[in-house]
Amino acid sequence: MTTSSIVPLIMAGGSGTRLWPLSRDTMPKQFIALLGDGLSTFQATLLRMKDDRFDRPIIVTNHEFRFVVAEQMQAVGVVGEIVLEPERRDSAAAIAVGALLASRRSPDAVCIALAADHVVVDTDSFRTDCITAAGLAGTGLIMTLGIVPTHPATGYGYLEPGPSLDVPKANRLARFVEKPDAATAGRYIEQGFLWNSGNFVFGAATMLEELAAYAPEVLEGARAAVMAAKTDLDFLRLDAAGFAHATKVSIDYAVMEKTKYAGVLAASFDWSDIGSWDSIYDVKPKDPEANVLEGPVVAIDTTGSLVRSEDMLTTVIGLQDVVVVATRDAVLVTSKAAAGKVKTLVERLKSEGRREATEHLRMYRPWGWYQRIDLGARFQVKRINVKPGGLLSLQKHFHRAEHWVVVRGTAEVTVDGKISHVHENESVYLPIGCTHRLTNPGKIELELIEVQVGSYTGEDDIIRLEDVYART
Repeated sequence: MTTSSIVPLIMAGGSGTRLWPLSRDTMPKQFIALLGDGLSTFQATLLRMKDDRFDRPIIVTNHEFRFVVAEQMQAVGVVGEIVLEPERRDSAAAIAVGALLASRRSPDAVCIALAADHVVVDTDSFRTDCITAAGLAGTGLIMTLGIVPTHPATGYGYLEPGPSLDVPKANRLARFVEKPDAATAGRYIEQGFLWNSGNFVFGAATMLEELAAYAPEVLEGARAAVMAAKTDLDFLRLDAAGFAHATKVSIDYAVMEKTKYAGVLAASFDWSDIGSWDSIYDVKPKDPEANVLEGPVVAIDTTGSLVRSEDMLTTVIGLQDVVVVATRDAVLVTSKAAAGKVKTLVERLKSEGRREATEHLRMYRPWGWYQRIDLGARFQVKRINVKPGGLLSLQKHFHRAEHWVVVRGTAEVTVDGKISHVHENESVYLPIGCTHRLTNPGKIELELIEVQVGSYTGEDDIIRLEDVYART
């Protein structure tokens, strides 16, 4: 086996609800620049694999994220295969799909399955560990990268190393254990247990054999979805009917807790899954009061806290060990100790029908984004940003008229077949029922204000007649 055959399988379809309100279904944490370096964790994961010793990555993601994935890959100069899941079926199905596609490249392909939302500090050590694990995977083992614990965390699963594999820091895996309480976690650390990072290295053929033995429904559904997959623009769209038969289960439960071929390599790099706001606090640089303050924030007599605001001035006084996150439409206040309960909060918001639980005010589209400014009984006001070359669909509405006011750039507007150019501080009126389209023909971003007036202003009052992004 040569290291050039290592195929990264990057799982990028999660919703990241524990980092609400910044992370939501419409733009989850893996695509957000959280750490101050201007890169999303997805992009950082891609760059860790951008090395001659690794093959083109296979990215398994959700249909809704396809254009964000493509854009962020292009921004960091990474070319790969983007696979679209019709629905979320957990990690076993995603890894099964990745292994099937990797085996098409080479029957002896070795894969590394990575989550798109993890933070790794030392890229060189990470790559070295991956190559070491790949060598062991080439002998028929399924290796997991274990993390040396720094404290008795209760939010991670633990791994018990077994007999040595005659490679430094590598062992057979004796057992997985679920997330423990603090006292049990302390005992595990004393006994030499490792954290389960959720990163796995394996031969594609080995993983497929183990899936066939222990999770045949997962493999059958994944194989049917791959066999009937369709190419859609630059994406591979899995067959929905086939994929629906894949059991929704994690790879830990499906294979790793049952296989006789599990091994563990103790990682030599620092790692975090940034799964909650307190873990974000842990990896961020602190000020002299041990605070992490980001955005328009003022803190007085406050210590050990994370306070982040997008736009709104946010002030805190006399607090200790808290998390405050303010976005344009929602504010979270919690103690760091209770930050892990944010997922429960989001579930409650969803049950109450709160749009803020899943949607951002700013909604991203392949041509740019729009953001609601105001909403009333018979009107809605939006800010729209169109990238250079961006082309909205040819569409019409049955219940609303629209007014577009250009504030930056030049808009090419088509109304009932007539094309005109609208410049800064100019406007155009779109009557109810007209066929219209917006394009940015310029070299700078186009910004405009859209005022909708009518009996209904919902997003589902859009009839797309033509669309270069295949959304008709």
